[in-house]
Amino acid sequence: MKSKTTKVRPRTASVSAVVSAPGSGKTAGRGVKGQKARSGVAINGFEGGQMPIYRRLPKGFNNIFRSDFVVVSLGRIQTAIDAKKLDASKAIDAAALTAAGVIRRAKDGVRVLADGELKAKVTIEVAGASKPAIEKIEKAGGPIKLLSGAAE
Repeated sequence: MKSKTTKVRPRTASVSAVVSAPGSGKTAGRGVKGQKARSGVAINGFEGGQMPIYRRLPKGFNNIFRSDFVVVSLGRIQTAIDAKKLDASKAIDAAALTAAGVIRRAKDGVRVLADGELKAKVTIEVAGASKPAIEKIEKAGGPIKLLSGAAE
């Protein structure tokens, strides 16, 4: 076989960025070694030195419309009744709890939880209450009025 008689076959598909491709030099323009010189590598989240989007955005989510309830237990209400700070014959609401010193301020409303026991028959008007708290208040003989609608 003689070199004069052999034909050079044309490339069927253009091959770009092949290491040692004709005319591209030794490393085909990829530089020397390192992660970016390897095939199939994309550095996720890297934006060329600009601060990446995942670092520019804040972590988590803060709901500015969230209601902030003051939590009061039934045991704390009973303690205030026993200390004559709350009058069991009158309705107990956020204003009465604040006046008695049970809570400091009402915020978005008062929510009653079932911790402790309630012995006195009282009428309670609050923004929310747990289901066990409602059961204990009704078992003690007093009605409960939820200002926000339903039990939560």
